[in-house]
Amino acid sequence: MNLQSLLAARVQAGKPVRVGLIGAGKFGSMFLAQVPSIAGLEVALICDRDLDRAKAACRTVGWDAGRIARTRFSERGRDACLDQDLEVVVEATGDPAAGIAHALAAIEARKPIIMVNVEADALAGPWLAAKARAAGVIYSLAYGDQPALIAEMVDWARSAGFTVAAAGKGTKYLPAYHAVTPDGVWQHYGLTADEARKAGMNSQMFNSFLDGTKSAIEMAAVANACELDVPHDGLLFPPCGADALASVLRPKASGGVLERDGMVEVVSSLERDGSAVPRDLRWGVYVVLKAANDYAAACFKQYGLPTDATGRYAAMYKPYHLIGLELSISVLNAALRGEPTGSCRAWRGDAVAVAKRGLKAGEMLDGEGGYTVYAKLIPAARSVERGALPIGLAHHVKLTRDVVAGEILTSADVAFDATQEPVRIRREMARQARQPHAAVAAE
Repeated sequence: MNLQSLLAARVQAGKPVRVGLIGAGKFGSMFLAQVPSIAGLEVALICDRDLDRAKAACRTVGWDAGRIARTRFSERGRDACLDQDLEVVVEATGDPAAGIAHALAAIEARKPIIMVNVEADALAGPWLAAKARAAGVIYSLAYGDQPALIAEMVDWARSAGFTVAAAGKGTKYLPAYHAVTPDGVWQHYGLTADEARKAGMNSQMFNSFLDGTKSAIEMAAVANACELDVPHDGLLFPPCGADALASVLRPKASGGVLERDGMVEVVSSLERDGSAVPRDLRWGVYVVLKAANDYAAACFKQYGLPTDATGRYAAMYKPYHLIGLELSISVLNAALRGEPTGSCRAWRGDAVAVAKRGLKAGEMLDGEGGYTVYAKLIPAARSVERGALPIGLAHHVKLTRDVVAGEILTSADVAFDATQEPVRIRREMARQARQPHAAVAAE
């Protein structure tokens, strides 16, 4: 609300919001497509390891030659964090280690950072957000991506006086998808490998959406930002359409599938037999509300909300999300209001690596969406107790023992380089979590 009036004042003062973008992939390109239509918003610096790709992305989304010529380009993401002429940094690389490094650089430079890089947030968000708060810096989830949209709905529900029974998103899911590798991904998207190649689509990245990894990562971000609980042994992915949300996503004691109120969960657009769920929420987000009293429950019915049989649970949902086309909402909130669009507040959930098949000592793990592991969402306390291997550290590391299919890997199962910053941060997070009454802090 009121972003346009605040932005108009900046236009009148001749002080546009100047942004540095790190990563000119799909999400970054979608953001760039909207920038020429937003008076008072400028992307002054674009950082990407492939400068030709970055410039080609600008042309693809419709930037004219003049705008491209006025924009600076760099191969170093750190340049955006250190540039004194920039007001906000957007981290959109998708690389957890790079995301952590850029977030730390931005925080040190006292510059707001928008973390499109949910992979980095799921790995180290509690530590990074605490460090940002201590420095008085905005550390924000990226609006347009589902975690920030869910966080907005949760904040709305709680501010309106409702208990949040459940919050999450929809996706296409079947249990067999956990074992899918990049070699078999395209059939599930209705494409041939050649069609995907010509479209420039990355098989490992798309497979991370299919095999459950991206859902685990995103729901870890939601749980940690909204202080919601996560299932003990992974997301359930119940088949559920929009009209059944309030009946399915309530506690088991009330006839639903949840362990209790206050959980994150992802609903599937497919029944377990592969048939389509009516009015599915594959592209959307939701929040299930619980009325605090009989009067509020009666209002649910009076105003047409689908409820469960008790009338106490109802759902609100958004059927679509627009990814990078909505990212400017985060940028403008950070620059004009000094507010994040969702930010990690606790360490409730962790996305941990699970073997897709039997793995042998000496094999190299290939991380998110690959051939060896997928991610499962479990409580952070359980992850710390087991010494579980976070999915963000399960890339380019060698196994030190045999692992059976379906087993949660531990950090002791791989040969880490202890000097790497993400490894050091995670060890510090685990150390602090083991201390009674200690919050994860950026010391």
